[in-house]
Amino acid sequence: MNHPDVQLIERSTAFDGYFRIDRYRLRHRLHDGGMSREVVREVFERGHVAGVLPVDPERHRVVLIEQFRIGPYAVGWDPWLLEGVAGIIDEGESPEEVCRREAQEEAGCAITALIPIARYLSSPGAISEVVNLYCGRTDSRGLGGVHGLEKEGEDIKVHVMPVEEALAMLDAGRIVNGKTIIALQWLALHYDRVKSAWRSEADG
Repeated sequence: MNHPDVQLIERSTAFDGYFRIDRYRLRHRLHDGGMSREVVREVFERGHVAGVLPVDPERHRVVLIEQFRIGPYAVGWDPWLLEGVAGIIDEGESPEEVCRREAQEEAGCAITALIPIARYLSSPGAISEVVNLYCGRTDSRGLGGVHGLEKEGEDIKVHVMPVEEALAMLDAGRIVNGKTIIALQWLALHYDRVKSAWRSEADG
């Protein structure tokens, strides 16, 4: 939080409910070397996230999930999105542990290996959320159906599809979730390397 080029005047909580909104009053260094006027900004606090795109390299399949999302509903889009698996990182958990836990809860699939894709800020102008994104090896045989935790109101449908079909959906603009767009674009660039790495692990 402390930064030599930022003068924090005050931080307060503007809202505290299912999520939290903090209000910052501050000044920051300008590119000409001076300091800015006082700036007031609200930051949406929802915790940090780990996400995984489950991939079956033996059968050339990708596992995506479909669930209702309030964001697209609010802007008039189809609110049922196709996504990779993701979840909030609880205190004491590693991103890798979250990937494995959420893949089991949301898709009924076991992740047996993980390759880091990216670590990034989802929307740095307004949200503190950091996304830790991975590609995960799984066995897609028998996967499908509806999953999720009833206590969290989850109703999650599992889709298993060829890698080529998922990439075609991405190219056609049918994937509109940022984490999933990034993961599928990464897979398109690195799929041959992923298959080779996991094949070597299996042979070893």
